Amino acid sequence: EEAAYEERRYPAGKWACITKGEPMYEQSISVSFMKLMRYICKENSVGCYLGMTVPVLNEIHLTKEGTELEREVLTAYYLPGEFQQNPPVPTDPEINITERAPLRVITRVFYGMTTEETILREISLFWELLGSTDAVLRETYIVATYENPSVPQRRNEIWFICRA
Repeated sequence: EEAAYEERRYPAGKWACITKGEPMYEQSISVSFMKLMRYICKENSVGCYLGMTVPVLNEIHLTKEGTELEREVLTAYYLPGEFQQNPPVPTDPEINITERAPLRVITRVFYGMTTEETILREISLFWELLGSTDAVLRETYIVATYENPSVPQRRNEIWFICRA
């Protein structure tokens, strides 16, 4: 039987990040992911394929009311080990290379498409499981995707970020 959720720690590292604020969540992540794929595939200062890493992270923020997502979504791709020290420069000026701090999260798996509706439902279900706690942030969440968006029942996770 699968655990309802688990706690994980991720080390600090360099990520290629892009922020988009399209009218719909799905549009933001689609545009961002295509730009990151071009960077990964060749549009970088070394002109070669960098290699794919998973998960790809989508950092989201809830509105003050907590009933919908803010438009701006940050999509992040972890640079493979050989590029951590000296990351290739993106040719796309919208992509930034960022050093992200170590991260401690409580995570729960879900399958299928990631839409604003499914994400809000997953956040709500996860809060029901966790109960009342101040150990995690309430306004910022991460949706981690492990498979190509075209995979119908792809594996995703919702990450609740633990307070320092």
